[in-house]
Amino acid sequence: MKIGIFGGSFDPVHKEHVRFVRAAIDCLRLDKVFVMPAHTPPHKPYRILSSDADRLEMCRLAFSPVPQVEISDYEITQGGTSYTYLTCRHFRTLFPDAEIFFLVGTDMLRDFPTWKHPQSIVEDVTVAVCGRNDTDGWWDAEQKIFTEKFGKSFARVDYNGEDVSSTKIRVLAGAGMRLTDFLDEKTAGYIRGKDLYKIPNADKALALEKTERQAHSIRVANLAAARALKLKIPERQAIAAALFHDCAKNLSPDSPYLEGFIPPDIWGEVPKSVWHQYAGGFVAEHVFGVADEDVLNAVRYHTSGRPNMSELEKLIFLADMLEEERRYEGVDMLRRLFWQGESLDECLETALFETLKFLETKKADVYPLTQQAYLFYKKER
Repeated sequence: MKIGIFGGSFDPVHKEHVRFVRAAIDCLRLDKVFVMPAHTPPHKPYRILSSDADRLEMCRLAFSPVPQVEISDYEITQGGTSYTYLTCRHFRTLFPDAEIFFLVGTDMLRDFPTWKHPQSIVEDVTVAVCGRNDTDGWWDAEQKIFTEKFGKSFARVDYNGEDVSSTKIRVLAGAGMRLTDFLDEKTAGYIRGKDLYKIPNADKALALEKTERQAHSIRVANLAAARALKLKIPERQAIAAALFHDCAKNLSPDSPYLEGFIPPDIWGEVPKSVWHQYAGGFVAEHVFGVADEDVLNAVRYHTSGRPNMSELEKLIFLADMLEEERRYEGVDMLRRLFWQGESLDECLETALFETLKFLETKKADVYPLTQQAYLFYKKER
């Protein structure tokens, strides 16, 4: 008997998960695959998962057309943190004579040596790997590294999947956007019906933006969500701040949404390029009911920055500057700094310096708050 184990947070499960399992069944001739949502993924403590019941149900819906699949609640019922080596040991005990494969993509394969007791895993099961948007021939180099480290080869599933991210799907769901490019109709309908991942009124805020601005806001949310976990920022908070950050960008000063709004003048006249951050904070709070002060401050200062920013404020300031469509001299260097370490301070200081240098080159007025922010972080570092 040949058995596959496919674990993950599945938050949500998407089409690439299903395609990978189908390919593994065909390639490895699997008789059964246990699809197993994790209880608490050890590498994702700052992302609030959908409920165990919701993730199990989404898996049942998504995999219902695949008869070889059984949805397992083993890790969920165990409680606590889910460790793969314990799961593999359990299934080896249940099926002592079976050939057992643990299914992963190349992203997880490259992270595999950092897992808890990886040697124990390869003693109980064979790791089976598919590509994730990899170039042809990826397996040769990876196989060499894996075999030298663990004394055992991995099995290759002849499938190169698209790089679909559950994080990006949660962003789209939070924004109230279409999900069926990445999810089957049943799973997408379940998410809509339960309002999973929804950020209240984010769709209405995005509706105030032009189409290209909406796309920018989604890209900022994707980047902020991807970086939030290692910064110990709740993902939902990062997504909310990103989706609201430009909600006043396309509003005129006489818009009814801005009735009662008075921009601050304690730092001098607010330039047109900065005005929308304060207007956005007003609209987010007074029109769309955002009450989280950290989210509101991330909106209020995402263009100018300020001294002593919160971690969320730093994240949104930088994600706005560095989202994937930004093109300017020095952006690649800033992106490298953005992903380094567990602090954004070096990247923030450098970004503020580059901003001031750009404004000076253009002979544009420098908003005092931006200068203050740079001097603060220069001193702090």
